[in-house]
Amino acid sequence: MEFNLDEQQRQIREAALALCARFDEHYWLEHDNSGEFPEDFCQALADAGFVGIAVPEEYGGSGLGLTEAALVLQAVSESGAANSGVSAIGIGLFGAKPIILYGSDAQKQAWLPRLVKREDVACFGVTEPSTGHDTTRLKTRAVRNGDYYLVHGEKVWISTAQEANKIMLIARTTPLEQTKRPMDGLSLFYTDLDRRHVEIREIHKMGRACVDSNQIFFDGLPVPVEHRIGEEGKGFRYLLAGLNAERVLVAAGLVGLGRAALKRAVDYANTRVVFDRPIGMNQAIQHPLAKNWMELEAANLMAFKAASMYDREEECGAEANSAKYLAAEAAFSTCTNAVMTHGGMGYAKEYHVERYLREVLIHRIAPISPALMLCYIAERVLGLPKSY
Repeated sequence: MEFNLDEQQRQIREAALALCARFDEHYWLEHDNSGEFPEDFCQALADAGFVGIAVPEEYGGSGLGLTEAALVLQAVSESGAANSGVSAIGIGLFGAKPIILYGSDAQKQAWLPRLVKREDVACFGVTEPSTGHDTTRLKTRAVRNGDYYLVHGEKVWISTAQEANKIMLIARTTPLEQTKRPMDGLSLFYTDLDRRHVEIREIHKMGRACVDSNQIFFDGLPVPVEHRIGEEGKGFRYLLAGLNAERVLVAAGLVGLGRAALKRAVDYANTRVVFDRPIGMNQAIQHPLAKNWMELEAANLMAFKAASMYDREEECGAEANSAKYLAAEAAFSTCTNAVMTHGGMGYAKEYHVERYLREVLIHRIAPISPALMLCYIAERVLGLPKSY
């Protein structure tokens, strides 16, 4: 299996890097300090067609695949935008997949062109405070009331909700005790984030200050029946179409972040002189960075293997999970070594590597923890008994 980029894919990567060069490290440092959302960056990507790269052409996109979307997100991260850039636009690249696969033609016509142009901004409402990664036991309820569902409950760690006017929301439409399996009875909606029925509280956090994370409280949010995607009770299955794509895109972005950190570490090691020699001459500096390069390249191969399988509509759960795990571990190690290579200056914001280290931690934890990815491989690939 070959993972060499074809001419179109190389052009996509180069074009994305060229656009991102307009938003340099000073731009991201300023936004990290101020906490201002990078809307001009997001709109520039939308105007260039990158947000809709995997949306079918008839709905305003480019009609390409997850592989091309991964190239875009990787270029964004690698440019120095890091996790802030990835998280600011990521929902547009993976969140639309359930609509594309399971939405009605009327829904696609109404929703996708507006997402592609960034006329609508969506957030992804899945995680809850009391269930964590146990998505099948979500407690947010959507109760049918005539032509509407009324939603009550809460979600947590919802990125970009401060900017969003739409939400991709999964909620329980059948009580858990009335279902045969926990994955049944969950329905997926794409609807208005109506502040009259929703309270959004921002979570102040360690990194990625310019892209908000939030807790959302729903108090009778009315959701029209026509905003439900597919059949009632099958939302978890529809959600999975976006989750594997998300893990691949996160992995590609993490490799990009690792590369950005590695480049800064190598540049510093070549120019920082101590004891009349560049510190890069020392094997104690060389070897960790060389190992990081190997780890990032291996993770990248797995990420694009998973992406190519996804685009061929092959089962890729093991590959997507493996890619995210390998990329997160490699990027975390690289960002740590980048700080250590800089010594005391690695702690200074002006060198950027401390921001990379703070931001890489987000996707080491989310959207799925390292432990659960290891459990997935142990159970689904190795055939070991379920441990939880």
